[in-house]
Amino acid sequence: MKKIASILVIVLALSTMLMACSNDSAADKPTELVISTWGFSEDVMKKNVYEPFEKEHNVKIVVETGNNTDRLNKIRQGSSKVDLIYLSDYYALQGIEEGLFEKIDRKNIPNIDQLYNIAQAPLGEGWGPAHTVAQLGLVINMDEVKMKVESWSDMWKPEFQNKIALPNITITSGPMLMDMASKHAGSTDMNADAAFKALKEINPGVVKYYSKSADLSNMFAQGEVIIAPMQDTFFGSAKEAVPNAAFITPKEGAYALLNTVNVVKGSKNKELAEKFINWHLSEEVQKANALDKVDAPSNKHVELTEAQAFGMTYGADVVENLKTLDLKMVNEQMASWIDRWNRELE
Repeated sequence: MKKIASILVIVLALSTMLMACSNDSAADKPTELVISTWGFSEDVMKKNVYEPFEKEHNVKIVVETGNNTDRLNKIRQGSSKVDLIYLSDYYALQGIEEGLFEKIDRKNIPNIDQLYNIAQAPLGEGWGPAHTVAQLGLVINMDEVKMKVESWSDMWKPEFQNKIALPNITITSGPMLMDMASKHAGSTDMNADAAFKALKEINPGVVKYYSKSADLSNMFAQGEVIIAPMQDTFFGSAKEAVPNAAFITPKEGAYALLNTVNVVKGSKNKELAEKFINWHLSEEVQKANALDKVDAPSNKHVELTEAQAFGMTYGADVVENLKTLDLKMVNEQMASWIDRWNRELE
């Protein structure tokens, strides 16, 4: 009996030790945080953003990549376990209106207060901030353009026919083209009839309605186009192809391109996701990404030299003067615009 009792004591002790080890192992297991993003500059994002956060918070970050439309559709279909999603403001508003995101607790993201005003709440106080700000301006091959270009309306001049590319209606800058065309036709506000009237005028001379900035850079490199609206983020590639290319801010103003980050509805890691957003908005991370030419900083405390800021939207005098569209109106009208575009322009 004494031997049996002793064996039972040993077995119980071993069981207790194994349970303790198992519990310790579970406690040490990192929390998985799933992030949906575009996927560019993955190595730099891993170095500057993901790995330091993983180490500090015992987190394993899993990244799902793709374009705005595909990734938002996955959230709509519930086919992924995403906690955080990065989207341009136009697509983010669709997610908000469809109830796909959680309202953020801004107390958990104090670095929002360090952002430029335009980036703090681009889609409302309850929703995610813009982690970067870019602008849509005009890129010109100065080797081929001898006249002064200072307005969006200059694109309609005869000198640029058969040498111009414009954004397709379906990409982020498509609605901005609608606004440019509407204003060129003389409308004070966005007016679809005015916009399509102006687009029909320029349409015969458009080399291509581009959907990818890489395609646009290639067209500049091959001499197919000499002027086009372009996001400044991609100007560097055009400059490499055409050393005498210039980025122009038209006198009417450049358009703001705001990339936002939101917490997905139903995330089991909402507080951790908000900590991650706060980390991404920090001066430390924002400057590191700016120096590596990943994103222009939306944190107004980041200081860059002129050379470091080249090709990026930087400084309060630039950022706070960018033009924005009524995205709610754009979302309401987009289906009819696309239908009309396909019938009247393509």
